[in-house]
Amino acid sequence: MTLLDPLLQPALALLTDRFLGYPRLLASQIGHPVQWMGWFISYLDSKLNTTPHVRNLARVNGLLALFLLISGVWAVSVIIHLLCQLIPYGFVLNALLASTLIAQKSLREHVKAVGQGLNVSLAQGRAAVSHIVGRDTRNLDVSGVVKAALESLAENTADGIVAPIFWYAILGLPGLAIYKAINTADSMIGHKTFQYQHFGWAAARCDDLVNLPASRLTALLFAAAAWFKGKQHAQNALRMAWRDASKHRSPNAGWPEAAMAGALGLRFGGPRDYDGEYVNLPYMGDGRDHFLRQDIDLGLKLYDRAMWVLLAAAITLAVVL
Repeated sequence: MTLLDPLLQPALALLTDRFLGYPRLLASQIGHPVQWMGWFISYLDSKLNTTPHVRNLARVNGLLALFLLISGVWAVSVIIHLLCQLIPYGFVLNALLASTLIAQKSLREHVKAVGQGLNVSLAQGRAAVSHIVGRDTRNLDVSGVVKAALESLAENTADGIVAPIFWYAILGLPGLAIYKAINTADSMIGHKTFQYQHFGWAAARCDDLVNLPASRLTALLFAAAAWFKGKQHAQNALRMAWRDASKHRSPNAGWPEAAMAGALGLRFGGPRDYDGEYVNLPYMGDGRDHFLRQDIDLGLKLYDRAMWVLLAAAITLAVVL
């Protein structure tokens, strides 16, 4: 094992994204790979989602759209993967490309922006959190804004960082790219609305499946990160995840959210508004349910420790294997 070993690709990708992220100049000039996937999904949506009222036909068309998306992304990513193998130390380029599909730096920046917004005014805090949550933020108080930001931080740690790294470590760049395609499809068409309840069914179910391992791993990461504050915090994270994760309407989101709630001594869940629809979610955690501006800082500290644990795990697996 050397520092130039291809088995260190996940660690290299994590480090690159943590300290560099996706260059803003590049994003402004050519967009982002996830945006490219989004454009293709929008095209498939416009061509195939023509009978949303016909259940079986809409599901078949949605399955076809998902197949075309995965096939296209797989073909492009395999070509790039093979090209990287043909050049000296191409695995470094492979890791750099993989880092563009990991949201470690951007997630932290978005959540930090919520805290910075609240330092100025409640209105700016609401505006900042509206970029990372799907709920209506217009009537949230400070506690509601902080809760929304922390819940998003927990859930997106799983599907924006841990899941991509997991599939990258298991199946390489093609596995990572396919995961991001599925996850992006779910965020765009996997909704229970009239237009997408059938057409987006395949994308939503597939996203549930591919996120299953990472959601549990993220709960463990938060518990490991909480250990630095004391054994009791780690135990509480694990206990809340085991007790409350299944209460969430998502089969995956409850694991990281309940673990973070337990680690921080908070309580997530409860009522919220999604596009005018009132939803009363079960509570997760048995801690304080009045959130303070400072809780964002505590959440980010837990997140940072979890990311260091993830990096250490990636390096350790590379050494062992």
